[in-house]
Order: sequence, then C-alpha cells, then structure tokens
Amino acid sequence: MIGRMLMIVALMFIVAVPTMAQGDYDRNSPEFRENTSQFMCLCGCGQDHFECNMEGCGLNEQFKTEILEMMNDDGYDKSEIKEHYVAMYGEVILTAPEKSGFSLTAWVTPFILLGGAGGGIIYLIRKWVRKSKQLMKPELPNGLEDETESDILHSLIDEERKKHF
Repeated sequence: MIGRMLMIVALMFIVAVPTMAQGDYDRNSPEFRENTSQFMCLCGCGQDHFECNMEGCGLNEQFKTEILEMMNDDGYDKSEIKEHYVAMYGEVILTAPEKSGFSLTAWVTPFILLGGAGGGIIYLIRKWVRKSKQLMKPELPNGLEDETESDILHSLIDEERKKHF
C-alpha cells in the first residue's frame, strides 16, 4: 500500500517536472533558437536574429530579450510570436516567405518564367538547326540520295586504295 502511494507520488512528480520547466527558456534552448532564427535582423547585416553578430547592433539584443519574455512570461509559442512580429513589421522581417497567397506566387513565378523561357529558347535553336540543315542539303529525288552518297564514298575509298596499295 505504501509502495503503491510512493509510486503514484513519484509518477506525479515525473509528469509535473517537465511541465514546470517548460516556461524556463534561456538563450541556449532550441526553442529560443527556432523563434529568433525565423526573423531577419533589421540592422542590415543580412542574418537572422539568432546569428546576428554585428558590432553595435542594439536591435538584436532588444529583440532577443523581447522573445525570451514572450516565451517565459507570456507563454507565447512560435506561431504567436511570428504573428506578433509580422503584424508589427510585415512579412519583410521573415527569413522565409509564407507558403500561401501572394508570397508563394511572388517566389515561384520567376522560376516558372525562367523555365518557360529556357524551354522556348531550346525549341527555337532546334528549329533553326533543322532549317539550316535542310537548306544546306541539296534536294535529290527519293532513293537517289542514298545511292549517290554511297557511290561517291566507294569511289573515294577505291582511289585511296589504289594510291597506297
């Protein structure tokens, strides 16, 4: 009976400890890295907020402190933090575009256009090459073309054979 009670208390302690520690994020936690790396630093360094190491960037430290407060004090998750900063700065702050709506169209359209233009250029080049081959080759009646080429080839081979043998 006492063993069963100790087991229940131990089980409750095991279950309760991770939930209590859930709000204690620091700058080395993977959750903090995920949250800060989804935003571009606004100091002009071109890095995300987690990686920004530009000297004199006061924006980065303030931003990291705000995110830690949101995670620990307010209990915000990744999507809520993202919504907060997108509402404040717009989609410009994101390191990767949204996968919906105009953002997706704006990122995909140039690649589609480049692929179509490349395919069109290849088609035109092949068409021009075919046309130039037809212009360079004299038109002979059907069947005669193969015989004429074969006769010329055999006569050249015979001439060379006579010269050397």
